[in-house]
Amino acid sequence: MTYSLLISDLHLDPARPEHLAALETLLDNHAGKADRLYVLGDLFEAWIGDDDDSPFNRQAIDAFRRFSDAGSELFFMHGNRDFLLGDQFADDCGGVLLDEGTVADLYGTRALLMHGDSLCTEDHAYQQFRAMARDPQWQQGMLAKPLEERRALAQGMRMQSQGNNANKPENIMDVTPAEVVRVMEDAGVRHLIHGHTHRPAVHDVALKDGTGTRWVLGDWGALGWWIVADSDGLRLEKWEIS
Repeated sequence: MTYSLLISDLHLDPARPEHLAALETLLDNHAGKADRLYVLGDLFEAWIGDDDDSPFNRQAIDAFRRFSDAGSELFFMHGNRDFLLGDQFADDCGGVLLDEGTVADLYGTRALLMHGDSLCTEDHAYQQFRAMARDPQWQQGMLAKPLEERRALAQGMRMQSQGNNANKPENIMDVTPAEVVRVMEDAGVRHLIHGHTHRPAVHDVALKDGTGTRWVLGDWGALGWWIVADSDGLRLEKWEIS
């Protein structure tokens, strides 16, 4: 049976080598078997530029390259942690960068693919940061800084983000229901797949022409999450990461 996999929010970090090991196992087990793998953002805890060739990053890239060299297609989407991923990274992995809001045909199921951070419209402070961080001029300025300075800036931004999120109401950091309906109806789909919120679940969505489904991928911690897509439809599954 042909199938594809969708994952998100791995937050790969040298401090958590078990997640990279789990990714390598996933990629090696499904290389040449899965038709496609979609990585819907926050693959890395932080990505400071495609010129960061640390051994950890190289290990991840090599694992993706084995997957794509075996004949499986590979797609990446930016998240709120790795918005500086570029074409060079995708090329090195043998994959392609997708735009936020890409519609994919998953064996007859048309699904809107997103990271999900743009759906959290009530988090006004974050949306302001998101607009700045996606600005090409801001990104060029960031990438022009020396690697060590970018590493320090990334660490500072992570600490600031953790502090800010600790003081935000839970509902602000979740998706805005009206925005979910809007993007699904604009795309003309009944299925939306995203990550970002770290709240894995399957939700019904009331659309003008019927009921849709919002599939939320979980982040990788003690458990790993993926969505399996095949001719039978979509399934959200989890497994233990040792």
